[in-house]
Amino acid sequence: MINLETPKKQAALIDQAHQLAMNMLRPISRKYDRAEHEYPKELDMLAALIDGVSETGASSGAGAGGVRRDDKQGDSDRVRNGANLASALSIAEMCWGDTALLLSMPRQGLGNSAIASVANEEQLARYEGTWAAMAITEPGTGSDSANITTTAVLDGDEYVLNGEKIFVTSGDRADSVVVWATLDKSLGRAAIKSFLVRKDNPGLKVERLEHKLGIRASDTAVITFTDCRVPAEDLLGSPEIDTKSGFGGAMATFDNTRPLVAGMAVGCARASLDLTRDLLEQAGVVIDYDRPAQSQSAAAAKFLQLEADWEGAKLLMMQAAWMADNRKPNSLEASMAKAKAGRVGSDVTLSCVQLCGTLGYSEAELLEKWARDSKILDIFEGTQQIQQLIVARRVLGLTSAQLR
Repeated sequence: MINLETPKKQAALIDQAHQLAMNMLRPISRKYDRAEHEYPKELDMLAALIDGVSETGASSGAGAGGVRRDDKQGDSDRVRNGANLASALSIAEMCWGDTALLLSMPRQGLGNSAIASVANEEQLARYEGTWAAMAITEPGTGSDSANITTTAVLDGDEYVLNGEKIFVTSGDRADSVVVWATLDKSLGRAAIKSFLVRKDNPGLKVERLEHKLGIRASDTAVITFTDCRVPAEDLLGSPEIDTKSGFGGAMATFDNTRPLVAGMAVGCARASLDLTRDLLEQAGVVIDYDRPAQSQSAAAAKFLQLEADWEGAKLLMMQAAWMADNRKPNSLEASMAKAKAGRVGSDVTLSCVQLCGTLGYSEAELLEKWARDSKILDIFEGTQQIQQLIVARRVLGLTSAQLR
């Protein structure tokens, strides 16, 4: 049975992540929000510290441990808290410092989650140390990842990729890109595979960087692939098209990353709540946890409601990550966590701006920045609407064809 307290063995790691967020990320947060597309050089030292932590067997990066479909399902007699839960909790702490800077961390790209989830053992060893962005979204394909049009055609011992990807996080800075492409459009979801493409590969071109509402310190790129030749050995996992397992390999990546994105939303929202509580108390608004909300001021009652919603999002995030660690199917829980945390993150951060009035709306505090940053966490890795659709399908036992 899952224990929803923070695991004691991970307390030191989580505390270390909080200290890094407070002392290294928070102080430079506004600087790099204003200097959009400028690489935060301070992160190089932080990445070295994280590498040192990883060598001890712990993980605090965005890659986590992966949800490997080919592993034996969890043994109910052996419960463990592993890399996914540690990563989700650590990411929440780092995003308490700054979400965009966490997304800019070297060698911690979301593409690393795809590698962890889908790559075979030989590939895991060969790709160790790479910084991988993840390229899924296309101009005509948003959250419906099964409708990908980028093609991969086998030519000898290489695949030839053609297509365009947009909104690629770390697409300019990362040294490789995990590209989702179809081997045969007529076979639908089952033919979609992931490829690791090196940034210096001929045919790959970063077309431009986007200007964004939030997470401005994180580069977001448009990348095109024109007759881009990729060694066949860089197709992640099995090249076989299994129409029975369908989209399984791709979904394993989402089962891994969605709890992590939920963790980002949880961390950003927690930052807003902590600062808002301090500002309300300075203004004479006392939040009493021993009295019913309806007997307190409107501001205090609203704050208590926001904290309750935040707690629910955090627990769902922990459950989804814990299930991944214990090799339990977590597609439903991963989407529930992402949907809840994404919605709560936006609601909490915007509500905190409103509760704090002019201090919330101005650049005197970071509240307005957190409100901007949090919105993307309700969009990427599958929008709110897509997550609700996935949850409905799982609960009702319907396929994607039966419920659209």
